[in-house]
Amino acid sequence: MGKIAANILASGNGWSAYDVVCASGPQDRPYEEQHSSATIAVVAEGSFQYRSGCGSSVMSPGALLLGNPGRYFECRHEHGTGDRCVSFQYTPEFFERAGTAGAFPAHRIPPIAALAPWVVEARLAIQAPESVAFEELAHGLAGAVLGLLGGNGQLSRAPAPADERRISATLRFIEANLAEPLSLGRLASAAKMSEFYFLRVFKQVTRVTPHQYILRARLREAALRLRTRTDAVLEIALDAGFRDLSNFNHAFRAEFGVSPQVYRLHTHSRA
Repeated sequence: MGKIAANILASGNGWSAYDVVCASGPQDRPYEEQHSSATIAVVAEGSFQYRSGCGSSVMSPGALLLGNPGRYFECRHEHGTGDRCVSFQYTPEFFERAGTAGAFPAHRIPPIAALAPWVVEARLAIQAPESVAFEELAHGLAGAVLGLLGGNGQLSRAPAPADERRISATLRFIEANLAEPLSLGRLASAAKMSEFYFLRVFKQVTRVTPHQYILRARLREAALRLRTRTDAVLEIALDAGFRDLSNFNHAFRAEFGVSPQVYRLHTHSRA
C-alpha cells in the first residue's frame, strides 16, 4: 500500500484545503477508497489513473478530480511513481448555502483554459500560501466547476439591479473599513448574500475578486499616506489594513513598480 500524506493548508465555513502527496507507484497494489465529502482536487504534479462509478480516466497536472460524498473510487499508478494534489473538501451545508445540491455529474475535468486561473491559484497554495486568498479560492473553484458542469443556473445569470445595489453598498463598506479584517464571509453577510453567490456577483459587477479589490484599495490608501505623512512604513502598512510588512512591500512593488521607501523618497524629491 502506497503512502499518502495530507497536510491541511486552510479551512473555513464548510470547506477545507489540503496538500496531498502520494508516493504510490507501479509496485503498489491499488485499493478502494470512499470520498467522505464533496471533493475537488487540482492535480499539481505527477499522473495516475482514477477510477469511479463514472469510469476510468488518466489524471495529469492541470486536471481536476471530482468526487461525491459516499462514492467509492480507486487510484492506480501504473505509469510512474507519485503525485501531488491540492484537495478542496466541502460539507453539504456549504452547497446548501449556495442553493445547489453540489453533486458532480462527472469525475474529471481535463486541463482547460476556463479553469486555468483557478489551477494556478491552487498551485500557489503549495508554493506561496501567504499570497493566496484561500476563502475566495475555495468558493471560486467550486463555483467555476458547478458553472462549467451546469450544476447551478444562477451562476451564469447577469446580476440583477438589486444585486448591483448590494455590491455598490459593499464597495462603500470596504472603503470605510479598510483597516479592519474583511473576510469573504463578513462582506457576504453585509450584502445579505451567501459567500458563494456574493463572490460571483462581485466579480461580475467589478471585474475583479473582493480580495483583488481590497488589496488595491489598501495599496492606494498606503501610497497616499506615504506622500502626505511622515509615519514609519510599518505603521502606514498596519493602518491601511496589512498585517505583515513583507507582504505589504511585495504587493506595493508589484502595484507601483518600486518599494514603499523608494516611492516616498521620489515623492519628497519632487516636492
